[in-house]
Amino acid sequence: MTGLTNKKLNEKAKKVSKYLDRVFPNVECELNFSNNLELIIAVLLSAQCKDEYVNRATVGLFEKYKTIDDYADAKVNDIEKLIKSLGLYKAKSKNIVGMANMLRDVYNYKIPQTREELIKLPGVGRKTANVVLSVGFGIPAIAVDTHVERVTKLMGLVDINATPLEVEKKLMEIFPMKDWGKIHHQLIHLGRYKLPARGEKDTDPELERLLIE
Repeated sequence: MTGLTNKKLNEKAKKVSKYLDRVFPNVECELNFSNNLELIIAVLLSAQCKDEYVNRATVGLFEKYKTIDDYADAKVNDIEKLIKSLGLYKAKSKNIVGMANMLRDVYNYKIPQTREELIKLPGVGRKTANVVLSVGFGIPAIAVDTHVERVTKLMGLVDINATPLEVEKKLMEIFPMKDWGKIHHQLIHLGRYKLPARGEKDTDPELERLLIE
């Protein structure tokens, strides 16, 4: 349990939202992409990798491959060479080619707009699907990565033992649907820039209160 009643939890969620709006008013996805195909590939590549590393790797990747056919017909080892700096690059390269073939052969060159269909694609889990829905299609969703999970537990918004899926469901309960996409990015920024897992934290009195309430 979070230790807070539903009423107190909802009140705290409003305080957290107000704080995040003040500190991170205009946040967006930090991955570089120019269309939804590039978005889903970039998010797939970001697993266990920092966005800045992904952005470096995708410069060459996105220059060479432009369409679903380009990726579907690509040799896995050619993609490996372009993303070799990233962790799990062999599996990710295989998944990119497999995903492109599925988009071509099963989905008629269209990226699915439901979570249920997105997670059928190779390399696409619930978090990646939620990012694509929210960022790519403007469909309300909250993607829970390590930053989101960690900071929401630190602030007592979710149970310390909650799974990522349980975190997602709780955040969807306590934050308005219209704010889901925004709050996802704000919580990521909070974890990256003010409450990093390693190194010195950059807190302020208001954030300190949110952490101990």
